Amino acid sequence: METKTVKIVAAIWLLAALQLAPLRGDNAVAAAGPAHSVIERVRLYLTAGDYRRALEACQKEIDEAPSAESYIHLTYVYHAIDAYLEYLSQEERWMAVEQLYLNLAYRDTEDLVDPPGGLARMAKEMIQSSVRQQSDVSAAMAGRLNKAESDRLWQEQAQWRAANPKTWWQGVPKVWVR
Repeated sequence: METKTVKIVAAIWLLAALQLAPLRGDNAVAAAGPAHSVIERVRLYLTAGDYRRALEACQKEIDEAPSAESYIHLTYVYHAIDAYLEYLSQEERWMAVEQLYLNLAYRDTEDLVDPPGGLARMAKEMIQSSVRQQSDVSAAMAGRLNKAESDRLWQEQAQWRAANPKTWWQGVPKVWVR
């Protein structure tokens, strides 16, 4: 009888531990449901205003499968950050600029106890300068890999920008989401 009780207690404890354990690695992916394509994740991040994760997703795409398309995606996110900053400054929404700065600067929980500081207008200038430089670099890399593909993708994004002049940076061209 004691062995049976021990087994039941062990089984209950194991079930409780599994219920309470944080999801990590493959288990987290399986629990999250079907994986989104990179560009779909980027679209979601841009819609949420999570530009850091959008950049990270594009950089991971380049690491895993470098292509003209992956460099164009990265360049597009840089341009989206630049346009969003320009929009915020025209609207004089400096608190939102500071929030964007924090989104780009914060990476881990230690940032909560040692936060990066900065004034919103100064942050705007620093971020815009950096994203403009980086977008030039990634666009050039895309062109070197496949000029025709780069040109096609830039045509698609130019049409997207023209169709959505006040919000294009909140997503990606619909034709990119396949």
